[in-house]
Amino acid sequence: MHANERERLISELLDGRGFVSFQELDRQLDASPATIRRDLERMARRGDLKRVRGGAELVRGAPKPAPQMPLHLSGAPFHENIARNTAQKEAIGRAAAALCREGEGVMIDGGSTTLQMCPHLPGLNLQVLTNSLHIVSALLSQPSTRILVPAGSVFREQNIILSAAGEESMPRFHAPRLFMGAAALGPQGLMQADVVLVAAERRLIEKADEIIVLVDSSKFTGPSGHVVCELAEIDTVITDAGVKDVHRLMLEAAGVHVIIAA
Repeated sequence: MHANERERLISELLDGRGFVSFQELDRQLDASPATIRRDLERMARRGDLKRVRGGAELVRGAPKPAPQMPLHLSGAPFHENIARNTAQKEAIGRAAAALCREGEGVMIDGGSTTLQMCPHLPGLNLQVLTNSLHIVSALLSQPSTRILVPAGSVFREQNIILSAAGEESMPRFHAPRLFMGAAALGPQGLMQADVVLVAAERRLIEKADEIIVLVDSSKFTGPSGHVVCELAEIDTVITDAGVKDVHRLMLEAAGVHVIIAA
């Protein structure tokens, strides 16, 4: 495959998603990893894309056609997810909150499992950047917790705030830890049901030093979806005692620290 053709395919993937992982480029392009890296570096020098951890993303402010935001997101609505595996999610949220340090800034991505962190955060004097209106509501009663939210559109089914791919909507904020949920977690990495979520969560990932994923054990057998990040990008996964050995070993083989919440 000629360099011009590879660049065209890379651009098409970026235009449709806002982010493309190196692993996916390796699958899609008929080229060696070293050649793909050179392609990305060449395109980055021209300003066609931005090199980021794990792949590449659209350049902020690049002259692209205005993306059309969908009216609804794919995947189960929040009110359905919140009623599933409640005890496991509560234990996972408690274990995740225990990783927060007093006075620091953290990011908490929207989700029914990450929401369970909120009851355990009072008194820590945290700054919390979140895209979830449910999490905002849960934190409002905590006077010592400072809450930040991005700009964007509200998606009622999930009660989260998202902006179009390539649109800069996040405050100038960096955090030692990002707490995320997932629609599924497998050998390909962390997956979500909707491509709009992929672009939004990549923006969060780029603002964090450590990626912590909160998933109950049912998410390891869930449906496939759009890959947000590879397993190698994840630092810690917090799950419940129902996780199968094969899934725990899969994570550990990728260098992921596994915490079993009790």
